[in-house]
Amino acid sequence: MKRSRSKCCVLILLPILAALVLLFYLVVMPISSPGQIKDTFGPPSPNLGLIERITVTLQLYRYRDQLTTPANPFGDLVPFQIALGESPITVSARLQEQGLIQNAQALRVYLIYSGLDTYIQAGEYTLSPALNAIEIAQALLDPNPTDATLVVLAGWRVEEVSTALPTSGLAIAPEDFIALAKAESAEGYLLPGSYKLPRTTDANALLDTLRASFDQAITNELLRGFEQHGLNLHEAVILASIVEREAIVDDEMPLIASVFYNRLTSGMKLETDPTVQYALGYNQAQSQWWTNPLSLADLQVNSPYNTYLYPGLPPGPICSPGIDALRAVAFPAQTPYYYFRATCDGSGRHLFAETFEEHLANACP
Repeated sequence: MKRSRSKCCVLILLPILAALVLLFYLVVMPISSPGQIKDTFGPPSPNLGLIERITVTLQLYRYRDQLTTPANPFGDLVPFQIALGESPITVSARLQEQGLIQNAQALRVYLIYSGLDTYIQAGEYTLSPALNAIEIAQALLDPNPTDATLVVLAGWRVEEVSTALPTSGLAIAPEDFIALAKAESAEGYLLPGSYKLPRTTDANALLDTLRASFDQAITNELLRGFEQHGLNLHEAVILASIVEREAIVDDEMPLIASVFYNRLTSGMKLETDPTVQYALGYNQAQSQWWTNPLSLADLQVNSPYNTYLYPGLPPGPICSPGIDALRAVAFPAQTPYYYFRATCDGSGRHLFAETFEEHLANACP
């Protein structure tokens, strides 16, 4: 009678598993019995399963010399930057390329063993090849012991800025920052950028810093541009926040701004999705603040931010616009366009149209 494939796999895997366990107890356990592995590398991550713990520990013992010996005991300090979202794999590879560690694979094994692979912080570091790989791994948890770095992205609403606080190094509760920013009507005035701040910065000082950066960025040239189009600063920030959320490609921002100016001048409603998304707030099902796609029911939400229902600009900005969006509002393109829609090639660009019939013709097939 033929055995099933699953039973055959089990029969094959059992000897392998038994061999790994035996190897662990015959080789690793005697070595670690006096506490050598734990003393050298610390305790293993509690998130490792039994098989993973065995295999990683065996690899760790194999790489022990490369992990505990500096790459260059007499080397100079080296600047090293980790980008937001950069993976431990690429970080390890670049550390080896710059001569800071001996073996990228060895470091990756240690990061998995210790669980530090999920705690590496983005930022600017100054590292020494006189440190061993374990010490360098520990250093990557804190780019600066006295400063914190907060990155505010263009197009973020206040709540999204607050979600960046826990990983920035600032001891500011997100809910406290949201409450203060709302009370101070700061939506739209938190200038996007990277901010290096003392870790002792509180919510009031952070808000003051972001607002001061915004004020500094608003030049007399921009103010004159806004005024020439009949907008005061607050109205310009509102329109720029809409342009910021609508544009994917920065060089289209002046075109998109021209569409909204043409609609405002002719008395048309703006009918722009981001204002509805802002009104809807957090979408639990999608786990995001900007509901996408919008349903027909969404477009009927009764809010002064719903530009499908209410004419003119909404009552306030919907996000923090970047300098490019602000400049697009100050110096828009001069076009006959009243409509735009996304192209069908996934490029993020738009097709612009003067009439509604042309707009319909630009729909994806």
